[in-house]
Amino acid sequence: MRFLHTADWHLGRYFHNVSLLEDQWNALSQILEIARDASVDAVVVAGDVYDRAVPPPDAVRMLDEIIAELVIGLKVPVIMIAGNHDSGDRLNFASRLLATTSCHIFGRLNGETAPVTIEDADGPVHFVGLPYAEPALVREHTGAEELHSHDLAMSHLTAAAAKKIPRGHRSVLVGHCFVAGGSGSESERPLSVGGAGNVSASCFAPFNYTALGHLHRPQRSADGVHYSGSLLKYSFSEIDHQKSVNIVELDARGKATTERIPIKPMRDLRLVEGTLKKILEGPAKGESPDDYLLVRLTDTHALLDPIGKLRAVYPNVLHLERPGLERAAMTTEKSARPGQGDKEILAAFFDEVTGETLSPDMEKAVLGVIDDVRRTQREAT
Repeated sequence: MRFLHTADWHLGRYFHNVSLLEDQWNALSQILEIARDASVDAVVVAGDVYDRAVPPPDAVRMLDEIIAELVIGLKVPVIMIAGNHDSGDRLNFASRLLATTSCHIFGRLNGETAPVTIEDADGPVHFVGLPYAEPALVREHTGAEELHSHDLAMSHLTAAAAKKIPRGHRSVLVGHCFVAGGSGSESERPLSVGGAGNVSASCFAPFNYTALGHLHRPQRSADGVHYSGSLLKYSFSEIDHQKSVNIVELDARGKATTERIPIKPMRDLRLVEGTLKKILEGPAKGESPDDYLLVRLTDTHALLDPIGKLRAVYPNVLHLERPGLERAAMTTEKSARPGQGDKEILAAFFDEVTGETLSPDMEKAVLGVIDDVRRTQREAT
């Protein structure tokens, strides 16, 4: 059995007020090619299909198109669950009808839902879809009032799901959660405060492979427990991520092997650091001027319209940082102490901002300007 594991598409997402729909379709098109080339038996989408509960119409049309390409075009079954960004009820719409076409959507908890069973040459493989659910919802659904944490709720749900798998049969669980010890990113919406949203990887021990969503960095949490990571880089904390999908193979005994297949972004997300003059020389070899950029200028002096100049070379500058000026702003009050004169304040300020000592010539020039300003003010009054 060979299947593709992906998650956290966040269709309809905006990043710094820029729509990522074009970039998302480019990445989804690559997933189609990977599914075709690898001759997969199924595609698993582990939650956060949309970026918000009420997605924009263009995002809905995109999901419709990608599902049609997979299920109708490639004739590949899809198993999809809701994540914490999705509305389970909206995603669940027409799920019973779609299941007749091999598109299996698990938008909300339903204890009566049977696993999706797909046959290969070695027999059946059972896919269990567990959509994201708060512990309160799990308590309401199961009647188990003791389930007051994500870990207890997930343990209860996985144990119940495992009982539906015939003994000796291979199984895959699809879930959306934060496994304790995982590596997170800024773009992930917290499931709860502190560590109360964490679950133990031991919850998934009964299954041959667990396909997870929520964490945006591709990673392995335990044997057979994997996050595929997000479709694209959705925060500057993900600049060093290599986005990918997992191609998973289960042998006849249920042993899972996983291969990460990279997704090449239409526009990468990068950090560019240096002086304005140096950055305006253009991208280095192999870098695209159309990438989404966080620019960190090292200039310590005032600059005229730096963002406008940068966007003339790099049209997709999303954010500009001025560490030197920010440091100056934070230390101006510290530099000006009671009893200090202009010379002392100026020297302290220059040292705080640049880390250098004010030279006698610079000191003389700046103090001369201050004297001229004060003279002009006196003459005007």
